[in-house]
Amino acid sequence: MNMTGPIDLILLGGRIKTMDEQRPFAEAIAVSGNRIVAVGTDVEVAALVQARTRIVNANGGTVLPGFNDAHVHIFSGSASLVQLSLEGVQGFENLKSAIAGYAAAHPDAPSIVAQGCLYTAISPAEPITRHHLDQIMEDRPLLLVAFDLHTAWANTVALQHAGVLGGRKLPLGNEIVMGKDGLATGELREADAISPVHALFEGGGREMLGISTGDEPHHVTEADRDYDISLLRHGLAHCASQGITSIQNMDGNLYQLELLNEIQQTEGLPVRVRMPFHMKNFTPLSDLREKAAAWNRLYDSDMLRCDFVKLFMDGVTESETAFFLEDYAHQPGWKGEALFSQMQFDDICATASRLNLQVASHAVGDGAVRRVLNGYEHASDVTGARDLRHRVEHIEVIHPDDIDRFCKIGAVASMQPIHAPSRAEADADADAETAPRLIGPARLPHAFAWRKLADAGAPMVFSTDWPVAPLDPMLSISAAMTREPIAEGVPDQRLPLDDILRGYTLNAAWVEFMSDRKGMVREGYLADLVVLDADIDVVAPEALSTVCITLTICDGRITFERTSRTRGAAAAGLHHV
Repeated sequence: MNMTGPIDLILLGGRIKTMDEQRPFAEAIAVSGNRIVAVGTDVEVAALVQARTRIVNANGGTVLPGFNDAHVHIFSGSASLVQLSLEGVQGFENLKSAIAGYAAAHPDAPSIVAQGCLYTAISPAEPITRHHLDQIMEDRPLLLVAFDLHTAWANTVALQHAGVLGGRKLPLGNEIVMGKDGLATGELREADAISPVHALFEGGGREMLGISTGDEPHHVTEADRDYDISLLRHGLAHCASQGITSIQNMDGNLYQLELLNEIQQTEGLPVRVRMPFHMKNFTPLSDLREKAAAWNRLYDSDMLRCDFVKLFMDGVTESETAFFLEDYAHQPGWKGEALFSQMQFDDICATASRLNLQVASHAVGDGAVRRVLNGYEHASDVTGARDLRHRVEHIEVIHPDDIDRFCKIGAVASMQPIHAPSRAEADADADAETAPRLIGPARLPHAFAWRKLADAGAPMVFSTDWPVAPLDPMLSISAAMTREPIAEGVPDQRLPLDDILRGYTLNAAWVEFMSDRKGMVREGYLADLVVLDADIDVVAPEALSTVCITLTICDGRITFERTSRTRGAAAAGLHHV
């Protein structure tokens, strides 16, 4: 190992899992600039130390390629860090206490938005209504956003100010739930129902535009822009603190790209960001050929890229907006509705494929999954076989006939093991029981089937869907290894550690066409690394959630360094955007 040029950092004493089949394990790494220049034993790499080299001792902890979360929402996740969290809050009095405490601490806030609300926050048998929220707060607009971001609940004054108390005609798949009195109950299902109310709150709902419309915010002041950049800096730093060196965002607009580019051009991004062009069912197909292609050309660096298309085929099970092949278990005659017709989706996939743009499609129900696979197959038929690695996001229920199609078509399964409820959770938590109850026993054997898909040869990546679930990769890794079946007779979906790690590193780099330079610890690869405080090969699976990140390196820069062994409270996360 004869190095020329400066050696900026040497990491010794590690249990390095390289994800490189040619050399699966090592002890030490040398970094020069933003590249790994040596991988070997402690003795070999220590010989490269120079006067200005920083030496880091991993103290026997696991070292991995930096985690790559393949499905997050960076803007809304960043906002959630400064908003009231209702995670785990159940019962009216507890809900009232949490909101009242936050309101007292923010007396000058003209309105209050809270994140992470459970569907059963009042009780399993009593849906949340504006009347409940009016008892808690009647003088200021109040909006509670569900943990999955697909449902929200508003008090009366918020509905009045947004002009939706009497309802409003909305696009397919969205609903302002109306009461027998002809007025809105307060429950808002999906983005087009939520966004008029969300616009009342601090930030004006800008953090949700990439999901709700994909359009640009209007009337953004310099102060607004500064606020949004500060939010994103906070969220990106949070990513780095979790050992994450790459994120693949699942909503997008030009505004977010511009903000992130400004951060990159000033102090530099601490995390690599991949952004999509967000396609809604009302977006003209011409926007793919014009806007999406233009953004792809404009943002095409290893730190910030816009090179794929994201869309929603359906909603989520809990709000009854997921699209199934057969009726919901509790509601005969209702399967949900797809947000795109098969013909419309086929045209989008074919157009994107001609532009060499990958498509990532949110599909929760088995009806949505099938329609998405049909579209990917159609694109291949009409444009010829292309290696675009089209993705299906979530796949919470799949028909058994569609499992082998992933491998045949070359579609990627993008899944979030921490979303899957376990039997123990469903027994103890009414909210965790909601999805299994609506899915029904006939479909449960094919729900959250990441092991089935892996065994069938489907390419697979893992993620959290933050802020829907906690961003900490160790929670997801533990969940993928330990989540017990949701019901008796349902197949066990647990996976071995190395399979999960590949889904968070090498596979996640492969799906974004970057496995030639990241996702492995290999000489010549980008210096994206994470150091853990334990050897995870010997840690019990159920204890993986206690393992801490001690150091994160992205593009050769230390972006996070732990000074004490403390971590955020490990919290179970549920479902999906």
